Amino acid sequence: MWSKARELAQMAPPERNRWVDFLRAISILAVVFGHWLMAGLYVDDAGALQRADLLTTQPWTQWLTWAFQVMPVFFLVGGYSNGVSWDATLRKAAPDQVGVYRDWFASRVQRLIVPTFPVLLLWAALAVVMTQVGLDRTQIRDATEAALIPVWFLAVYLVVTACTPLTYRAWKRFGWLSCAIYIPLAMAVDWLTFAAGVEYLNFTNFLWVFLAIHQLGFAWREGRFEKQWFALAWFVIGLAVLISITVYGFYPVSMVSAPGGFSNSLPPTLALFALGVAQSGLVLALEPLGRKMLDNLNIWTATVLMNGMIMTVYLWHLTAFVLVMTIVWLAFGGAGLNSVPGSGDWWLSRPLWLGIYILALLPMIAIFAKHERSFGPIRGGRTVPKVRVVLGVLMICAGLAATAAITIASPESLSGIRLWVVALPFVGAALMGFGPIYRPSNKGA
Repeated sequence: MWSKARELAQMAPPERNRWVDFLRAISILAVVFGHWLMAGLYVDDAGALQRADLLTTQPWTQWLTWAFQVMPVFFLVGGYSNGVSWDATLRKAAPDQVGVYRDWFASRVQRLIVPTFPVLLLWAALAVVMTQVGLDRTQIRDATEAALIPVWFLAVYLVVTACTPLTYRAWKRFGWLSCAIYIPLAMAVDWLTFAAGVEYLNFTNFLWVFLAIHQLGFAWREGRFEKQWFALAWFVIGLAVLISITVYGFYPVSMVSAPGGFSNSLPPTLALFALGVAQSGLVLALEPLGRKMLDNLNIWTATVLMNGMIMTVYLWHLTAFVLVMTIVWLAFGGAGLNSVPGSGDWWLSRPLWLGIYILALLPMIAIFAKHERSFGPIRGGRTVPKVRVVLGVLMICAGLAATAAITIASPESLSGIRLWVVALPFVGAALMGFGPIYRPSNKGA
């Protein structure tokens, strides 16, 4: 894998912005290690397995979420990448070509959803088997829910990506205003949610907050952050706002769900937007140093290697965690789980446990990373009608959102799973014309 990555690294064109790839890779690693640190199981004095949360047992660790909650960086990078891809598509398209957006968007969906299918199928099968052999349904739900947490991001990212032609056009016409317009929208949603008690409206902040950060990716691509002082100013302003509305204000310090307060991330709040501004300013201020660092072939090769299996690592890292915890509990009676998360012994044992999680993840990478490169022709070479693409992506997003929100495990059904939740992404992909593999058609409708 390293030799193949090195070959690809050497083939990268000199004009490629390697900092984009590095940020994508390092952000994934931050999410992975953040999840592995915060989720904790331990055996109490009575010998019972208990579930604990590092953010609860050690409240000071909530400050660490300012570094580990890096979803805004994903959307910053996504804005840059989608801007490059969409602009290139427009330049290459024939004036009379039909279905340019449809094919472009289908290719973006495919890169995200194809690697997701194996993990959904595996956990659906496991939930059915565990239910039929009589395991406790609460435990089945907990395991399934924990393993499939990452899929919520994909649903939101697909919706934001679908808006790229409109948001890119808005950026070209209105510039910074196309980003600023989302700030009062996010503020209004928070006020209506927390002051007026309007329910469910806060879920629209998944759009307003992440679309705003996505717009910053367009600005980055066009060189608006070339001056380091300008990027640093964004960092300082974002951090100042974040501190003022958390430490001295209404919002919790934790940027992920934590006991004792509402979530700043599910759905996003103005605090997460402020964090996104600060993170964007910081990583863009570091870009000149980062690009020099990536001139080193070994570092660039490691970045290429990570990007080649990035979805696999993201989607399977919590499955690896659940697998390790299950084996340790069932086969070894909970050996090594005697320390309460956050205690001194617990921190000292983290390097060992993180190493075990990595070892458990490696076979999953070896087996499933190939699905990130499973691209091929649409069935029969046909261009899929636009209405099917729209319905397909809506079903995919609905299925992924439901998987994260209510899990695929069902406490009532005989099968043990919510079959409709599992089926939605697959039916949606079929509507979009995905066979085992998919390549956009260049033919008009």
